[in-house]
Amino acid sequence: MKLDKLHNLLVRIAPFMVAGLLRLWFATCRVREHGSNYRKKMDASEKAAIAIFWHYSLFYVFYHLRKDSAAVLVSASKDGEYIARLAHHLNFSTIRGSRNTRGMRALKELIAWIDQGGNVGMVADGSQGPAQIVQPGSIMLASRTGAPILPMAWSASDYIRFKSWDRTAIPKPFSRVDFYYGEPFWVPPGLKTPAFERYRLALEEALNTLYQRAWSRYGKQRH
Repeated sequence: MKLDKLHNLLVRIAPFMVAGLLRLWFATCRVREHGSNYRKKMDASEKAAIAIFWHYSLFYVFYHLRKDSAAVLVSASKDGEYIARLAHHLNFSTIRGSRNTRGMRALKELIAWIDQGGNVGMVADGSQGPAQIVQPGSIMLASRTGAPILPMAWSASDYIRFKSWDRTAIPKPFSRVDFYYGEPFWVPPGLKTPAFERYRLALEEALNTLYQRAWSRYGKQRH
């Protein structure tokens, strides 16, 4: 019971404090955008898009896109509640679900959101990995809705890297940050195997190519 009360207290307070800290922390960074023409093309089309990025980049992506209107897919796990509330504090709506919990229901909610004209954000490698391996959700969603996928990645001149499965990273204060938009990725409707796997692998290659381009700016192959 005491542990439940502590969890409930932390889940109310911690995301609010982290959101405030991220705003102050990242506001000190010098940011350059690359591939903005891809983003502008999507905005001009007024068509809903599916933004995808690797899990390592989640905290800065949330901050960078905080002024956009979108729903983000967040794990339905107990720990996912922290990320969901952090997303709310950074002006995002959330839809809860993962491979193991509420997966199909979350997919239906995402489809409905896009059908109403809303943008969606998804972690391409999911909440549990493996890291930098595209999970099928974004391909399935794009095929069901016709919405294009917009890959994203960032790199930084100096950053903190955590010892997690995805090597979660955040730029250090006053560092240089380069934020990349990739070329929109289109998936045909009604996609089925084996074509589904070809598109999944193609998206994985596109996102990893963007990731490598971002980090090569600082002479690195990976973060």
